[in-house]
Amino acid sequence: MTDTPLPAPQRRAIIRDSLGVGVATGAYGVSFGAVSVAAGLTVAQTCALSLLVFTGASQFALVGVVAAGGAPISGALTALLLGTRNTLYGLRLAPLLAWRGVRRALAAHVLIDESTAMSVTRETRDAARLGFLVTGVSIFVLWNVATLAGAVAGNALGDPRKYGLDAAVGAAFLALLWPRLHRRRNQLVAVAAAAVALGIVPLAPAGVPVLAAAGVALVAGVLTKEQVR
Repeated sequence: MTDTPLPAPQRRAIIRDSLGVGVATGAYGVSFGAVSVAAGLTVAQTCALSLLVFTGASQFALVGVVAAGGAPISGALTALLLGTRNTLYGLRLAPLLAWRGVRRALAAHVLIDESTAMSVTRETRDAARLGFLVTGVSIFVLWNVATLAGAVAGNALGDPRKYGLDAAVGAAFLALLWPRLHRRRNQLVAVAAAAVALGIVPLAPAGVPVLAAAGVALVAGVLTKEQVR
């Protein structure tokens, strides 16, 4: 990996593409804000999740467990399991970006699917860093702004059951999951996870089936040893 400075046209192209991803992804924070308050969280709690957790799948999983009546600790564990994939991203990107100290710690907070995808295929370190930073920071800013807007709007609606918003958590999480099911492996893991969750619903408290399903996905990832590309 070289440190060759980027030509201006290439730099502009990376910034343009990264901002496009940032706007498209960040705007979806509106949905999280709305479904989070529909699940019973306050606006402040919702915004804190986006600010401190900042990984969409984990955030939706947590509020999904809470909406189902599960214990917050079950939701937190589910979110943690889903967030383990970011550790694999970090292992791949650490030598690629080659940041140290405070820079590495700050970069870890915006280490998500999109920032990884926009950096891992670059041919130079400068290009990888630029794609990572512009994508990660733009999504972080827009996601948090959109979360606040969605939470305030959802809170203003009042009782979510009047509008059917109590089903919004599941619908939003399904929308987040659906694009990832184009591969046969992911389809099989999803079916296995759903089967495990449904099988223990009569036996376990709310939130535990979701945690078990997340565990199936984690085990599948470990066994197949899929690497980030």
